[in-house]
Amino acid sequence: MPAGHSGMKSARLEAFSDGVIAVIITIMVLELHVPQQDGLPGLLSILPRLGVYLLSFLIVGIYWINHHELLRRIEHVDFSILWSNLIFLFSLSLIPYFVDYLDDKKFSSFAVLLYNLTMIFAGSTFFVLRRAVMRRQRASGSLGHTDEAELWKHYASLLVYLVSLAVLFWNPLAGFGLNAIVTIIWITPGRAIRHHPEDETGHLRGDDPHSLD
Repeated sequence: MPAGHSGMKSARLEAFSDGVIAVIITIMVLELHVPQQDGLPGLLSILPRLGVYLLSFLIVGIYWINHHELLRRIEHVDFSILWSNLIFLFSLSLIPYFVDYLDDKKFSSFAVLLYNLTMIFAGSTFFVLRRAVMRRQRASGSLGHTDEAELWKHYASLLVYLVSLAVLFWNPLAGFGLNAIVTIIWITPGRAIRHHPEDETGHLRGDDPHSLD
């Protein structure tokens, strides 16, 4: 077994990650409570919480789609991918807590700051995971120009997040709302990972034919 190679197939890592992400989404929805007041006034009272849940659900869901497509570039994973993936999942697991914190503190500047910092943390860990995958692709000779071109999404997201940090002290709701722009950036996986081209031997991109199962 090559040094640094875990022997694990990417499909197994993807299945584990799917389970964790499913639990994260479940926790968020379980924190939605029926308002005490009946009728339209009661429904309107929980609209802010529903808005936070919707945006957070979209963010986690879009990360899941891009994570799924990213791992399909490779057949096996090494230890750097395993650890990068674990830290990425940890960052996502913080989102339900700060969704609840944000609602409990009524969108205060500090609460929005913590929420946005969590988004930056999640984006940064996904960037590290992408780099780890790209290193494995480069080692197997399957890294293409379009793979590297997708990095602009990370840089654009970071720029939006930095702007949101400045805006939230002026208007917390506006600072929170800027997170929606990031979902637009990431809502469609890049062309390089949507086609999943195979080589002549039938292996997926990034597959190392000499890797062990």
